[in-house]
Amino acid sequence: MFTTEIHLPELALLAGTRGALGAGVGLLLSDRLSEEQRKNIGWTLVAVGVLTTIPLAAMLFGRRRRSV
Repeated sequence: MFTTEIHLPELALLAGTRGALGAGVGLLLSDRLSEEQRKNIGWTLVAVGVLTTIPLAAMLFGRRRRSV
């Protein structure tokens, strides 16, 4: 079994990036804005969410330790 220690600021960063990804997907699926605005904002939020989650996940998985 592996254990990973996550500090509160790291957890907040990870949650924020996942929130941006979710907000982007939500905007892409909604119809409150014009289609062009929705697509621009939605894809930007999706890109920010994905691009910031990857390094955070790599950092957290790099610190995993084997439990005894």
